[in-house]
Amino acid sequence: MFSLYVVLKFIHVLSAITAVGANITYGVWNARSQADPAHLGFTLKGIKFLDDRIANPAYGVLLLTGLVMVFVNRWPITSLWIILALVLFAILGVLAVAVYTPLLRDLIKLVDAGDTSSPEFSRLSGRNRIMGPAFGVIVVLILVMMVFKPTL
Repeated sequence: MFSLYVVLKFIHVLSAITAVGANITYGVWNARSQADPAHLGFTLKGIKFLDDRIANPAYGVLLLTGLVMVFVNRWPITSLWIILALVLFAILGVLAVAVYTPLLRDLIKLVDAGDTSSPEFSRLSGRNRIMGPAFGVIVVLILVMMVFKPTL
């Protein structure tokens, strides 16, 4: 009943739920702060906390358990679904580190400085509204690879 693969799969799925679940809340946090801009700083800092301390570590566990499952199950690492998922995961990681984390940091700095009406703040807020759905599409594509395991 309990095999190494089943335990890894459980941890893998739990990590996916944790990471993606945390990410999904960001849109709700942002929408709620639009209704009451006085809470914008708290909202952005809350999102940063969730991202840094919950979602990103869960994505790390997700990658690690996924790779170990590939080797435990002796799946060919060159399978289309594995390659596509890893490429999409890498794209997600690069965008998160290179774009989203600095964007969130810059928004927090502007809010802390009381600068929420500048063109720069509007530009960054617009980019933030685009990033969430873009990340969501990539995550759904990875999920499609994991569930349907497409081949050529």
